[in-house]
Amino acid sequence: METNVQSIIPLIADTIKSKDKTRLLEVLDELQPYDRAEIYRSLPGKFRLPFVLLLPLPDVAIIVQELEHAYQEEIISVLGLEKASRMMAYMENDDLADLLSGLSMDRTQGFLTSMNQSESESVQSLLQYEPDTAGGIMTNRFVWIKDHYDVREAVDKVKSFANYAENIYYLYVLDDDKHLVGVVSYRDLVLADERDKISDIMYRRVISVPVDMDQEEVARTMERYDFIALPVVDGDNRLAGIVTVDDILDVVMEEANEDIGKLSATGKGIDFQTSAVQASAKRLPWLVLLLFLGLLSGSIMAGFQHTLEQVVALTFFMPMIAGMTGNTGTQSLAIVVRGLVTNDIDRKTLLRLISREFAVGLIIGVVCGLAVAGISYLWQGSGYLGFVVGLSLFLTLLIGTMTGTLIPLMLHRFRIDPAVASGPLITTLNDLFSLSVYFGLATMFLSKLS
Repeated sequence: METNVQSIIPLIADTIKSKDKTRLLEVLDELQPYDRAEIYRSLPGKFRLPFVLLLPLPDVAIIVQELEHAYQEEIISVLGLEKASRMMAYMENDDLADLLSGLSMDRTQGFLTSMNQSESESVQSLLQYEPDTAGGIMTNRFVWIKDHYDVREAVDKVKSFANYAENIYYLYVLDDDKHLVGVVSYRDLVLADERDKISDIMYRRVISVPVDMDQEEVARTMERYDFIALPVVDGDNRLAGIVTVDDILDVVMEEANEDIGKLSATGKGIDFQTSAVQASAKRLPWLVLLLFLGLLSGSIMAGFQHTLEQVVALTFFMPMIAGMTGNTGTQSLAIVVRGLVTNDIDRKTLLRLISREFAVGLIIGVVCGLAVAGISYLWQGSGYLGFVVGLSLFLTLLIGTMTGTLIPLMLHRFRIDPAVASGPLITTLNDLFSLSVYFGLATMFLSKLS
């Protein structure tokens, strides 16, 4: 059952006021790391500093690993250089590398200098990789064994390094030059005889990823093979680290939020903590672009002012035509972007997708076009008005569907993130197309309509 953190906050506040460290640790003892971090987020500002200072450094490290960067900086500023450096020794290396990568170079160097040498070197080896790559999200705390070990030796090593490693579901087998040559699951060790050689029970066809692989592709690889952890190798096939499933969940959430931000033209990096000025700065460029595109819509309407004056009933159907076109375009856009993320696109798949969406546009256009043609005829008693409105909706729905399909595909073809073909952009473009078609047809049949 999920913990109700808000119900614990008054108790936490009371223990902080009384400086009852023992009671505070008892309350936190059975809480998950996420819940502990949520307590920190939920505490009033005046309680956060005393809360952190009452906790042992290992407990502080658990909380820091679960927090957003702004909160992390708040805590390490409170602790100071010496105490924060000791706290960092309890953090997982990949989480620590993420924290340090967001600090200034001087502060990062100060913390690295304050750590013990082996820890500092381990973290620096992770900092050399780009954040959105396999190297950037991996941990270098893992258990490896030699191929000439027997099962007894392997189990003894696991026991010795169990507290050091982030997980021990898989043991990676290295040769004398540290090349990755095999993998053994802990289950394999349990089932094997303790005198068996690792070289006899290991899997030699190891699925691994290079250190520079994009994190989205790493996530797709892990999803394909249903692994809990994935080895990361350098250019010489030497084991550099492992990516664990909890890291991949973070990647999936991060990429999903980024794509949602692009699709809705809000930009990435906007959350509940973002200030109004920062949020406006990220959203304004898109909105200014759409503003000028919207002015084109107005100029199209102005160009057909005579048509509107002659047939006022056209005004009633105008929002419906534009809205339906934008809606179907956004639907196709969402389907295509999702498909590009989850599928490998070849020429055959591409043609099948375009043909499918064209057929969808035809079906939707025919059904909706006939429906609105009938409604306009019953309302106005004009067969020509029904014909113009129905045909306009049919054509614009077909155009909208193909626009939402082709724009992200073209961007993908030119190696541009297709999510930048945002929903509002597609909707605005489709407004231009739909109004042009609608008023163009109405002008062609103006003599019949009036």
